[in-house]
Amino acid sequence: MLAYQEKPVKIIVPIKQVPETGNVKMDPQTGTMIRSGAAAVVNPLDLYAIEAALRLRERHGGSVTVVSMGPPAAIKAIREAIAMGCDGGVLVSDRKFAGSDTWATSYTLAAAIRWMGGSDLIVAGERATDGDTAQVGPGLAAWLDVPLATYVAHITHASEAGISVERLTEEGYQQVELALPALLTVVKEIATVRLPTLRGKKRARQTEVPLLTAADLDLDGARLGLKGSPTKVVKIARPKVARGGERVAVNGDPAAAVDALIAFLEQRQLVTGGRQ
Repeated sequence: MLAYQEKPVKIIVPIKQVPETGNVKMDPQTGTMIRSGAAAVVNPLDLYAIEAALRLRERHGGSVTVVSMGPPAAIKAIREAIAMGCDGGVLVSDRKFAGSDTWATSYTLAAAIRWMGGSDLIVAGERATDGDTAQVGPGLAAWLDVPLATYVAHITHASEAGISVERLTEEGYQQVELALPALLTVVKEIATVRLPTLRGKKRARQTEVPLLTAADLDLDGARLGLKGSPTKVVKIARPKVARGGERVAVNGDPAAAVDALIAFLEQRQLVTGGRQ
């Protein structure tokens, strides 16, 4: 059983508030996402991480806490997670974090998790739908120096000694065992996500959510935000779709149109033999 004699099992779930898919806009000057004024939701893939963590708590006891880095409005995402059943949440927010790439984000979140006292298990979503990099989870594992399993589809066994999972790969499933503490990133196959309950929503409104700033975490300012990010977006461009071709008018003569189409295809060696 996943339990400890000295302390209850502590699971932390990093989550992110992202713009709804249709509202994603980029700043062409900075290469960062424009978040102001856009409708925001909990990253859909993080919901599966929350569900996996809640099911582990239901089977083995302990607590599930979410942590999110973002603007003050991201507290809404934390309260939604609490409404789903999480025990609490922490918001990491400071203007100094603006423009952070995945390296700077994972550095900051790792510091927040240390501030929270660490964890027995971190369960993260596969990736965020706005950046689509899948790098923050592995980055967190590196900063915290814990074992990592990505693309986890099933958690098959958990005990004091460690946790066994099945990773989804291109060839099928891969069985992996990790010592605790560890970090997992999970895919949709892990579970069906539950909905927030009315009782959960009431509790979420009443739950105090600590806010951590850069000063609270004693971070290296050279590693924060856009200036502290080693990766930069140097150019943003919209792809142009060029549709070359030749328009054939039927004008009441379908046979002539077919002949013209076949001639067009034969000219480009896409068909041979003409009309049969």
